[in-house]
Amino acid sequence: MAVLTGPRTSVERAVRARAGRVAAAGGRGADAGSATVWLLALAMLGTAVFAATIAVGSVVTARHRAESAADLAALAAADRLLLDPDGGCAWAAGIATAQGAGLVSCAVDRSADAVEVVAEVKVSGLPVRLPVGPARARARAGPVRAPVGAAEDGPGGPPSGAGAAS
Repeated sequence: MAVLTGPRTSVERAVRARAGRVAAAGGRGADAGSATVWLLALAMLGTAVFAATIAVGSVVTARHRAESAADLAALAAADRLLLDPDGGCAWAAGIATAQGAGLVSCAVDRSADAVEVVAEVKVSGLPVRLPVGPARARARAGPVRAPVGAAEDGPGGPPSGAGAAS
């Protein structure tokens, strides 16, 4: 009986040739270590995306804080607009400071009985040093006024029968 020791088909020849190349390379294939490179590249990409997300979140948070501080400062100034000689800007500065913001400007428009306030908040919490300036927000407010007699008349005008001669 004859024993065949060589490969019988082309597939067997290819498998044995690959096994010979692997054995010659120290037991590893030609692509050995590529999974490590891909894993490191993916980890670096994930870290960059995470850092960018943190940076955008910090900027958006600072903008919201500046808007809130400007709104509250403008409302405080409008509340004191007719009572204080400076039009309530001192109150606006105090409210902006209490909110962790700086008051950039406070302009009183006496003709419209309105106050315009600009507040800014420093952007903090960035994962890297980025050239990002402070977040600024502008708000305008005025005192609430109702026409004389509007509270008595209601929204539809004078009540029926009011003002009629008898």
